[in-house]
Amino acid sequence: MQTTNATSVKSVDVETTTSGTAQKTNSYVLPLILIVSLFFMWGMGGSINDILIQQFKKTFVLTDFESGLVQSAFYLGYFSLAIPASLIMRRFNYKTGIVIGLFLFATGALLFYPAAENASYSFFLVALFVIASGLTFLETAGNPYVSALGSPETATMRLNLAQSFNPIGCITGILIGQNFILSGVEHTKDQLAKMSPEAVKAYYSSEVHAVQTPYLIIGIVIIIAALVILITKFPVVKDEEAHGTSTTRQTLKFIFAKRHFKQAVMAQFFYVGAQVCIWSFLIRYIQGTIPGTPEKTAANFLTISLVVFTVGRFIGTALMKKFKGHNLLWIYAAINICLISVALAFPGTIGLWALVGTSFFMSIMYPTIFSLGIRDLGEHTKLAASVLVMAIIGGALITPIMGLASVHFGIGKAIVVPLICFTVVAYYGIKGYKEKTEAID
Repeated sequence: MQTTNATSVKSVDVETTTSGTAQKTNSYVLPLILIVSLFFMWGMGGSINDILIQQFKKTFVLTDFESGLVQSAFYLGYFSLAIPASLIMRRFNYKTGIVIGLFLFATGALLFYPAAENASYSFFLVALFVIASGLTFLETAGNPYVSALGSPETATMRLNLAQSFNPIGCITGILIGQNFILSGVEHTKDQLAKMSPEAVKAYYSSEVHAVQTPYLIIGIVIIIAALVILITKFPVVKDEEAHGTSTTRQTLKFIFAKRHFKQAVMAQFFYVGAQVCIWSFLIRYIQGTIPGTPEKTAANFLTISLVVFTVGRFIGTALMKKFKGHNLLWIYAAINICLISVALAFPGTIGLWALVGTSFFMSIMYPTIFSLGIRDLGEHTKLAASVLVMAIIGGALITPIMGLASVHFGIGKAIVVPLICFTVVAYYGIKGYKEKTEAID
């Protein structure tokens, strides 16, 4: 009799637990969909910059160095707002940070309208800074939130899977820019000299106003997304439940005492620098090494690169079921070093396809470095995540360096800059991801 009762009670407990788990899983569905959509949004918001560099270079008659300031203004926003974003989320929650981020994103997009009316390059840079400030909140919230929604052992794979939707957003951004911003009209200096002042003014006015409608629509869509997230209930994850007593100073001291975290910041800085350099100057590389290539044709290769990047992300996520993330990281970085070496040795068509190929192997780098960097940090995760987001400043600092190298040595030789960056990433995958007390695999 006693055995029967015990079995009955056990059965009820199992049923109750199963029912509770199912109910909890169901409550995660909509928030997870919305979180994944954020990866799409910030991918789209950032990738259009690669089109804007070409557009502004033409519209405002800029050098490679000056046009590279598009990425500097953009990634400066990441650097400046990452810590404030983490402090706000530490005080409130991830959802608050997401909503603030979306409204900042929308504000920056809407600022493109008056910037175009004033035909002001500096105004555009301010708008890009505001957009980046919003994306900082989204990344500072989205990456650790996805990492926390499940087992720590599968955090790297889970973040890579969520990040797989980021390049889909990047492709969307490039297609928007290619079809609705780039006009395909490219006048040489001689052609402009032969045109009347009125015709020249009309040409530049048309080019600068091309960004208005796309960014106006983007701003409206982002506002709608913010309102949807605002009324949606988000599940509380472990690091939101833990109310630590550490001050910001204590947390910074703690995380920077961790070797694997410090090395992750360095690796992320150089990885983002490499990625932004390759994508930002891909059109320039094509037109510089294959003269006569129209800008729209060159932009097709940027789209192809992002498709390759997307495929690489899904394949890389699958490979992580068999290979450890850090091993895949250094192998991919080493392959990219070889591909860029090919692009240096054979500028033109061969070099172009080698650069396109680097996108496949860049695909898993950002989320893998991120998840390795924040592992085992507990209540300090939010601030650590914000510092890793700040490392995106690499895109702002390294891109102008490549632009300057292009001015002095030519675009075909300037791509040595991302080659150096991938060397740092390879080191992190081999050794830097470990604490001093851990044995190297």
